[in-house]
Amino acid sequence: MLDKELAEQQLSQLPLYTYAWIETSELIFTERVRAICKNECPMYGTTWACPPAVGTVEECRKRCLAYPHALVVTTVTEVADIASIDETLATRAPHEHVTREAAAIVAAQAEDLMVLSTEACAICAHCSYPDAPCRHPDRMYPCVESHGILATDIAEKHGIDFFDGNIVTWFSLIFYRDR
Repeated sequence: MLDKELAEQQLSQLPLYTYAWIETSELIFTERVRAICKNECPMYGTTWACPPAVGTVEECRKRCLAYPHALVVTTVTEVADIASIDETLATRAPHEHVTREAAAIVAAQAEDLMVLSTEACAICAHCSYPDAPCRHPDRMYPCVESHGILATDIAEKHGIDFFDGNIVTWFSLIFYRDR
């Protein structure tokens, strides 16, 4: 069983906005979220971390629900224009760093992990998709939304505020199984 008190002591050292422990059974998966990827994100169809490479929403749901628990971690950042997807996506690197640190904290106690974050995968200068397998599957964290997960529902259920104006709230989910 994961020692949440120990994990929380370690998480408190990270520049997180907030975090929450959840059961994966409470997640809502919807094609509507995936439609945002397809219609608005320039990374759609260009990387292993994004649809359609991650599979259908149903395949993603099954993969996520294979883990009974998850840790939600959030960070916030300010941008000049929240409507600019390019500017918003450019602010995700610090969140990815924090996600890796939080995942390491959970990994120290958990049986198995799967991490979803904000990445459209910026690990390689040019993604091998679709011509060759991912070069770094152990380091690549697909986007939460790519799996059709309704992040706003998680926020509402766990009291995670979304800000008005030009504040971006970044979400990651660290799925795990107890040892």
